[in-house]
Amino acid sequence: MTNSLTTSGKKYLLLIGDIFILYFSLWITLLIRYQNEYNNSLWNQHLLPFTIVFGFWLIVFFIDDLYELNYIQGKAGILSRLLRSIAIGLVFAIIFFYLGQNRIFTIRPQTVLLINAAIAGVLIYLWHLFFGAITKLSRIANGLMIVGFNNLTEEIIDRIVNKPQLGFQLKIIIAEPQTLIPDKFKNIAHFNHFDDLKNVCLDNKINTIVSTVHPRENPVLAKSLFACLPLKVSFFDVASFYEKIIGKIPVTTIEQIWFLENLAESDKKLYEVFKRAFDIIFSLVLFLISLPFIPFIALAIKLDSKGPVFFKQQRSGKEGKPFMAVKFRTMFQDAEANGPQWAAKNDSRVTRLGKIMRKTRIDEIPQLLNVLRGEMSLIGPRPERPEFVEQLQTQIPFYKERLLVKPGLTGWAQVFGPAYGGSKEGSLEKLQYDLFYIKNRSLALDLSILLKTIRTVLSSKGQ
Repeated sequence: MTNSLTTSGKKYLLLIGDIFILYFSLWITLLIRYQNEYNNSLWNQHLLPFTIVFGFWLIVFFIDDLYELNYIQGKAGILSRLLRSIAIGLVFAIIFFYLGQNRIFTIRPQTVLLINAAIAGVLIYLWHLFFGAITKLSRIANGLMIVGFNNLTEEIIDRIVNKPQLGFQLKIIIAEPQTLIPDKFKNIAHFNHFDDLKNVCLDNKINTIVSTVHPRENPVLAKSLFACLPLKVSFFDVASFYEKIIGKIPVTTIEQIWFLENLAESDKKLYEVFKRAFDIIFSLVLFLISLPFIPFIALAIKLDSKGPVFFKQQRSGKEGKPFMAVKFRTMFQDAEANGPQWAAKNDSRVTRLGKIMRKTRIDEIPQLLNVLRGEMSLIGPRPERPEFVEQLQTQIPFYKERLLVKPGLTGWAQVFGPAYGGSKEGSLEKLQYDLFYIKNRSLALDLSILLKTIRTVLSSKGQ
C-alpha cells in the first residue's frame, strides 16, 4: 500500500510542469517565428535572456498563489491569476529586454516574447486544469482513517472535503461508543474496532491514520497500530496532522514538553545569523527607496487629519523586552483617550488616509528603523502591546511563548491568519499561526512569507 504524493510534492510537480512548458513554448515559438531558418544558434541566443524572464515569471506565479493548493478556485480562479501574472511578467520582460539590448544580449525578441507568452499561457492553463482534475480523483487520493473525534478532527475534515486537491479522502472514523459523531459522518463511523485496524485498513484502502487517542493510553490501539506496520501506513497524532493540513499549532492540545521537543534553538544559530544580515540589507534598501516619498506621505497625513505624522507606542520585543515602535499615524488624534483598545478590522478610529496606508502597509515604513536597530525583524509575529501581553498570558496557554523570537513587520499570521487579535478568541487564533512559524521558521519560509506579503501590498489587502 503506497501513499499518494504529499502536498509539497504536488507543488513541486506543478512547478516542474510549468518550467517545462515555458521552455517548450519558447522552442515552439522560435519554430513558428523563424520556420525553416530556425537553428541551434537561435535557441542559444534566446536561452539566457528568456531564462531570466522565466525566473521572474515563476516568482510572480508563486506570489499570486498559483502553487498554493489551498487557494485553487476552479477554472475562473486559475485563469484570472494566470492572466494577471503573465501581464505583470510581460511588463518586466519588456523593460528587461529594453535595458539589456546591446548590453547583455543582441536579440530583439518583441515578437518572440508575445508569441511565447500566448503559447505558454494557454499550455500552463491547460496543465493546471489537468493537474487539478487529477489530484481531485478519489481513486488516487490518500485514504484517511480518523481514530477518535473532536473539534480538531472536524476542522481537518472540513478542510480536506473543501480542498480535495490536498489529496486526502476520509474513508472511515473509528470511535468509542460514547463519542458524539455529527449525523453527516455517521455513515462512515465504526465503533469499538480498535483491535482490528489492519483489516479495516485493507478493506478501505487506508494510507493515513490520524488519531486523537495516544497509543500509550490505549494498549489495544497500540497493538493494533503496530500490526499495520507492514501496510506502510502513515500515522499522525491529531496535533501533527492538524499542523500539516491547517498550517497552525493547536494550542489546546500541546503541553510544555512540546516546546522542549520542537523548539531546539541551538539548531537555529546559523539561520539567525543569516536572517539578521538579510534584515539589515533588505530593510536598508527599502528605507532608501522609500526616503524620497516620506515628505509627501507626511504632508498627506497632516492634510488628512490633525495630529503628528508619526505614531509611537511601546511594544513587547523578544523575551518581553519593551521597545518603542514607530509608524506613520493612521488613527485620529487621541484615539485612545479612554485607554488601550484592541486594533480591529474596519476600525472606526482609523482615518481615511490611514485605511489606504494600512491596506498597502505604507504605515509600517518607519518600522524599518526598528528592524535596523535589531528590535524587530522583517518576518515574525506581530509586535503586541505589553498591556495586552500581560492580560492574554493569563487567559491563553503559552501566549508568552510567542515572544521567543523577534516580532516582525510581516509574518505567517499576518499572511494566512488574522492580522489583529481583536479579542481573546482572535488572539488565540493568531497565536496558533505564530507558534507554527516559530517551530518551522527557516530562510525558505521567510522568503515565502515575504513574497506573499508583496502580493498583499500590491493587491491592497492589508489590515
